[in-house]
Amino acid sequence: MNAKAAAAVWGALTADSLALGAHWIYDTAQIDNEIGRVDRLMAPPPNSFHSTKKAGEFTHYGDQTMVLLTSLAESGEFQAEAFAADWQAFFADYKGYFDHATKDTLKNIEAGQALREAGSGSTDLSGAARIAPLACLYGNDVQAMVEAARAQTALTHNSPDVVDSAELFARTLGCVLDGQPPLEALQAVQREHFDRPPFDRWMADGMASAGTATRMAIKRFGQMCDVNAGLPGVVHLIAAYPENYEKAMIENVMAGGDSAARGMLAGTILGASVGLEGIPAHWHDGLVVRNRIQELLDRIGSQSG
Repeated sequence: MNAKAAAAVWGALTADSLALGAHWIYDTAQIDNEIGRVDRLMAPPPNSFHSTKKAGEFTHYGDQTMVLLTSLAESGEFQAEAFAADWQAFFADYKGYFDHATKDTLKNIEAGQALREAGSGSTDLSGAARIAPLACLYGNDVQAMVEAARAQTALTHNSPDVVDSAELFARTLGCVLDGQPPLEALQAVQREHFDRPPFDRWMADGMASAGTATRMAIKRFGQMCDVNAGLPGVVHLIAAYPENYEKAMIENVMAGGDSAARGMLAGTILGASVGLEGIPAHWHDGLVVRNRIQELLDRIGSQSG
């Protein structure tokens, strides 16, 4: 397996775990006063949406990414039906947070809709944020990675803009795995494949904000989960910190709101670029399921050669 592909997975999951302690806190003054600078893995506060979690665990986004990583290791390829079934089974006794996309998708399945047709209409960017594990099998086949990224996203977030966002970042990831710098890759993919509204606007807004403080930029875009706010936020993080995974992830969390989804996508791209050595060791070593992640990556590596 390409070491950069594994680093994309570490980059995404580490970003999610770093965001756990302050995830969905929109008041940045509260983050400053009650939590402080988030430069380490932290447990969420008692009144958090993730109050069942402890430091080094994941939000429900990271947990679903682990479902995808496990499904790939067990199947040796992306199989939409297998992933959908694994995803449904995972939530049967889940003790973490159920967002609207998850609730709606599960309701659609319970109402008799086929697994591949039951995805919610959610416009939350988080559906596209799970894609990093796909690089482990399809890093050398961008088209296959794109198709799998779109399919896995639509299974829970069947919004055209969210599904297209998964393709945008999957194509960007493919370019980074091939050696292109993150920002150059992102710009090239947008020009070639998404030179149309709203992606041209989201890209332009994110790029133009590169010199602006991250907290200010994210607040202007919107801190919420919607792709309309989240995607330019991801572009900002890549444009502002193309060679500095650590600073990008800290500033992302300090900006508040849905820092987990933004962080996972930016972490995927930046992680693939800087490699595992560019991700703080005390972060990824502190992940509760660190050994499990390595085991799954090793299994996929042995299957893909």
